Amino acid sequence: MEKKQNKRAKGEFYELMAQRYLEQHQLTFIARNFQSKTGELDLIMRDQDSFVFVEVKYRNTSNFGSAQEMVTWQKQRKLQRTALFWLMKNKLSVEHTSFRFDVVAIHAQGKEINWIKNAIVEG
Repeated sequence: MEKKQNKRAKGEFYELMAQRYLEQHQLTFIARNFQSKTGELDLIMRDQDSFVFVEVKYRNTSNFGSAQEMVTWQKQRKLQRTALFWLMKNKLSVEHTSFRFDVVAIHAQGKEINWIKNAIVEG
């Protein structure tokens, strides 16, 4: 139980770090940790007229691959389904709402942050 709490606390720490990083780059915070049956969205931000669904990944080292490599195609599908659910829940049309999927990859205890816009292409 304690290990799970520590993992969650670490996740929240890096999600907040990513949120602040994106806010420094003029994105507006909408929500954190949106959950549904289809999955979870770490951050939902707004970049001018577009909603940005953000997956935050952290790796202490890149010995076993980079943080962004952790976003598998299965994870991408979950993110897409969850984002579509969020749009519908908020009465936003998929056809008439601008949105994208970004990844914020954090390495070296936050000393290196890599923001990948349009990291996940819908479809």
